[in-house]
Amino acid sequence: MGTGSREQEFGQPGAMGGPQGPRHRQQELPLRILVPTQFVGAIIGKEGLTIKNITKQTQSKVDIHRKENAGATEKAITIHSSKEGCSQACRMILEIMEKEANDTKIVEEVPLKILTNNSLVGRLIGKEGRNLKKIEQDTGTKITISSLQDLTIYNQERTITVRGGVEECCNAEVEITKKLREAHENDVASLNQQTNVMPGLNMSALGIFSSGLSVLPPASGLRGSLSASANYSPLLVSIKMFIFEIGPLPCVIATAEQEVVYLFVPTPAVGALIGKKGQHIRELAHYAGASIKIAAPDNPDDPERMVIITGPPEGQFKAQGRIYGKLKEENFFTAKEDVKLEAHIKVPLTAAGRVIGKGGKTVNELQNLTSAEVVVPRDQTPDENDEVFVKIIGHFFASQTAQRKIREIIQQVKQQERKHQQMVPTPSQPSI
Repeated sequence: MGTGSREQEFGQPGAMGGPQGPRHRQQELPLRILVPTQFVGAIIGKEGLTIKNITKQTQSKVDIHRKENAGATEKAITIHSSKEGCSQACRMILEIMEKEANDTKIVEEVPLKILTNNSLVGRLIGKEGRNLKKIEQDTGTKITISSLQDLTIYNQERTITVRGGVEECCNAEVEITKKLREAHENDVASLNQQTNVMPGLNMSALGIFSSGLSVLPPASGLRGSLSASANYSPLLVSIKMFIFEIGPLPCVIATAEQEVVYLFVPTPAVGALIGKKGQHIRELAHYAGASIKIAAPDNPDDPERMVIITGPPEGQFKAQGRIYGKLKEENFFTAKEDVKLEAHIKVPLTAAGRVIGKGGKTVNELQNLTSAEVVVPRDQTPDENDEVFVKIIGHFFASQTAQRKIREIIQQVKQQERKHQQMVPTPSQPSI
């Protein structure tokens, strides 16, 4: 994150330094909290003595994002340490804020606000909210989580607000952090497995996993979340390989072309995707900038339902990624099991042969490159637009890479057809 004009950094050399310091820092999920701007001075203390005392006692490194988002009513603080060190530092900061609030009478209540990546939130909440309800009951606190609508492409963090006394809030923080770290560790394990398939790929692009950044250029997001996220990504790898493999992704994303993907999900998962009174699917569509519809079943006993996603490439990436993530969060797949779904895309009949290639060469290369299963069913009857389906089965990034490569083939075929049409003489322009 750096320590220049953007933030202030305090810490013990022994906390994150030493031979194992950087490695430990890279793998641990830090604790990020939001504090009222008016309390930042008290947390730092005269000549930085208060925050230095916190870092010394807790063997932690504390980044105060003081100068980011000028004029904001709250500032982010990132604490790097062991889970015990993070919790102890959090307690000391809460105690300082409570004392300051009592002395100044500026505010009546100082809740604990924890920032975390959206991809971890579902697993914190648990099925039907059971995890969160248990934490509330065990600690005597009231916990709320900010809406999905607050997310932006540059800010993938949600705010977990814990209300109660300092002791109760601290007890809740321990339980919340425990759940978040468990989810984060599962993501790291999954990321390790999948980067073996696609080396150099940023597995958490757009917040699908907990450990990375958007594929779009950095910008000054809310609460400085991007700069902080970059610092604690466990395996933050370049997307250059991804761009190399599938073509210039930022250029692809910039287009307004609408694409349609038919994604098949387990029938029992439909309720979770729709959410209470349709709230989740509406928020997802708003976030992704895409239309998301769940088709009626052909048969009530069908094990899968078709989700029709219509939107630009960026919207497809975000919507499909969130659906994959939701299925994982809601435990429709086990912690160690990859989420593999079937997706269908339509291709012009004239391009189907190119997708297959001579003797199946192209489709075999696609499967080797992406680790997705790619099938062009034989004996299909083209639809009214003279198009046929291609089936893609695989984990999220395997499916995405295959989709992009197939779209690339379609574009090449269309360009060649346009070029050929331009070369064919018209009646008004007889050939010489």
